[in-house]
Amino acid sequence: MNNTDPPLLQKQHYEALSDFRYQLRRFLHFSEQAVREEGLTPLQYQLLLHLRGFPGRDWASVGELAERLQMQHHGVVALLTRCENSALIRRQRSQNDNRQVEIHLLPAGAQILERLAALHRTELQSLQGTFQVANITEFNNHAGGGAIQEKQE
Repeated sequence: MNNTDPPLLQKQHYEALSDFRYQLRRFLHFSEQAVREEGLTPLQYQLLLHLRGFPGRDWASVGELAERLQMQHHGVVALLTRCENSALIRRQRSQNDNRQVEIHLLPAGAQILERLAALHRTELQSLQGTFQVANITEFNNHAGGGAIQEKQE
C-alpha cells in the first residue's frame, strides 16, 4: 500500500470492531467471575463445556479438546489431570481404538456445568440488544469491506 491508496478501514469499521471487542470482554469478565464463584478456573469450565457440547457424541479425545481450547496437547493433559482429581471428568481407553483416550464428563462436572451454562445463557440473553455480531456482519458487508476482500483475493 502506498501513500495515495485510500485506507482499507473507515472510522465506522474501527468503531464496530472496538464495540465488538468491548462487549466480548464484558461477557468474558462475567464468565470468569461466575466460574470462579463455582470453584473452577475459566479453562476448566471451557473444558467441561466442550465435552458436553462436542458435536455428535458425549466424549472427546485429548487432541479434539486441544483444538477446541486452542492449547498444546501437554497443557490439556495437565488440565485433564486437575479436572480428574476434582472428579469432574474421567479418562477411558477407547474400545474401538486402543491408542485413543476418551474424555467423559462425570455427574459432578455435569451439575456444575449445567448451573454455569444457565447463568451464561441468561447473561447472553440480557446482552441481546448490546452484544450483536450483526455489527461485525455490517462491518464485513459495508462499502469498503469489499475493498478488504478484493485485496485478499
